[in-house]
Amino acid sequence: MEKLKPANGSVKKRKRVGRGPGSGMGKTCSRGHKGQKSRKGGTIRLGFEGGQTPLYRRLPKRGFKNSRFSKEYSEINVFLLNNFKDGSVIKIDDYLKQGIVDSKKAKVKILGNGELSKKLEVYADKFSKSAKEKIEKAGGKIIVTEKPKAEESKSKKLKKEESKKQQLKAEEIKTEKPKDEEPKKEEPKAEESKTEKPKDEEQKKEAK
Repeated sequence: MEKLKPANGSVKKRKRVGRGPGSGMGKTCSRGHKGQKSRKGGTIRLGFEGGQTPLYRRLPKRGFKNSRFSKEYSEINVFLLNNFKDGSVIKIDDYLKQGIVDSKKAKVKILGNGELSKKLEVYADKFSKSAKEKIEKAGGKIIVTEKPKAEESKSKKLKKEESKKQQLKAEEIKTEKPKDEEPKKEEPKAEESKTEKPKDEEQKKEAK
């Protein structure tokens, strides 16, 4: 533990200003004579160029980037689908196996370049008009996996409405106070109105 030392250059001595001319930083304390930077609080903000138009305002501003909201599709032309067997069902996993698509998360769009000679059932997020015609002409079938925007917005609205209903129900349950259960009153047993008649009276009636 005694031999441990910080790495060379990692620790530096504190700059002690205003300790006389012998220190090398006496009198003006290494700030120089006069001027804005020699004053207390005389720092200059980043990008300030003394009043002239700064660089960030001189440079032109061009275009608009929608990269945050844009959707990128990996494009596959129809002629590449001839690599699959006739009558096969093609999904994203199949594109990956053939090396046509890089990742499983990629969105796929089928384009109409080239010719298709096989009957295939093709799954993709989007199809061009010409690609759709060529696949159906070859006797195949297209299945669009991407939901249209109208359906997505509807599903989002439904989810929001359901969550609001659930919150309202939870609030109603919290506000409702449990009613004090009144103890059930035991009803008095009906006393037997008819008393048992003696056997002698019954025998007399039978005799009459």
